[in-house]
Amino acid sequence: MAALDLFGRRWNLRIIWELQHGPVGFRALQERCDNMSSSVLRQRLTELLDAALVEQQADTAYALTELGHGVYRALRPLVRWSAEWAATLSAAGSEDAG
Repeated sequence: MAALDLFGRRWNLRIIWELQHGPVGFRALQERCDNMSSSVLRQRLTELLDAALVEQQADTAYALTELGHGVYRALRPLVRWSAEWAATLSAAGSEDAG
């Protein structure tokens, strides 16, 4: 339940998604997350730091920890499913238009 609570908070999964390819600085991360407010980003990063999913590096960039990379790996089936879902909705929309 704790994981569902953490990931149910807006932006937490997006932050993990944006950090999947490597460390990102605060401002760049903010831009990648549709320019969310800096106070919300700080709060979400604190939550993810406390959960040991994200770490702040010496150069102040943020990166996934090994646990954080595990979350991303666990999300991959959901990414595949969402692509199938989008394709199904797109096909249904095409049929309705025709």
